[in-house]
Amino acid sequence: MILVVAGPQFGSKLQTAKRKGIELIIALDVSNSMMAQDIKPSRLERSKQAISQLVDKLGNDKIGLIVFAGDAYTQLPITTDYVSAKMFLSTINTGIVPRQGTSIGKAIELGIRSFGPQKDASRAIIVITDGENHEDDAIKAAEAANEQGILVYTIGMGSVQGAPIPIGDNNNSFRKDKNGDIVITKLNEQMLQEIAAAGGGKSVRANNTKVGLNELLKELNNLEKGEIEAKVYSEYDEQYQWLALFALVLLVIEVLILERKNRYLKDIKLF
Repeated sequence: MILVVAGPQFGSKLQTAKRKGIELIIALDVSNSMMAQDIKPSRLERSKQAISQLVDKLGNDKIGLIVFAGDAYTQLPITTDYVSAKMFLSTINTGIVPRQGTSIGKAIELGIRSFGPQKDASRAIIVITDGENHEDDAIKAAEAANEQGILVYTIGMGSVQGAPIPIGDNNNSFRKDKNGDIVITKLNEQMLQEIAAAGGGKSVRANNTKVGLNELLKELNNLEKGEIEAKVYSEYDEQYQWLALFALVLLVIEVLILERKNRYLKDIKLF
């Protein structure tokens, strides 16, 4: 009966499922300037909300997450596991990358290396950033991606007027420069447009009502979809029924034994 309650199964195995879709890498800026609140609740939080909504709309596509500031790191390797994508997304914050800055070029280069081996599916990198403190040659990296058939899109988070950068959760305290003046972070829209043009993609600017991820996804879905392999778990059937039948047989036998009052068996208590 204990084994019945445990619900035994005859193991599980991995199967390879083939689907038609695209491969998408999202590179998210996590530098301190992304905490500015010219887009509510902040540039970073609004970006995470938009990515989460995008994941809910994906079907047969693969998605990967890269975070970057002064360096770029893979937060989630490209996958069809959307539950894990949302879980990893929830842990992203400005402290996840120790070195500050905005190395868009490094993020694009890492994105190029992050795609799967299939090359017949459309592949794209979406860079979500304010472009503040741009450091490396992102245009050259976008051109290199485009040469390999990877489109590069950019989403500008922030306003051209700019906003101060809160310190921690205190909205009344802002970052200051060495002269004691409050630092104002502004969207570098021209640079993001140049990156997207070099990558064969498109640049959009986010605002408080929309970020632009869904708009770009619609455009990507019009591109050619390739055959994408994905590992899925295949579970076997439940096997408790046979154990339950065996337990029932034992119960019946015990009842018969007790009724006979057999002097050799009467003291045996199976249950």
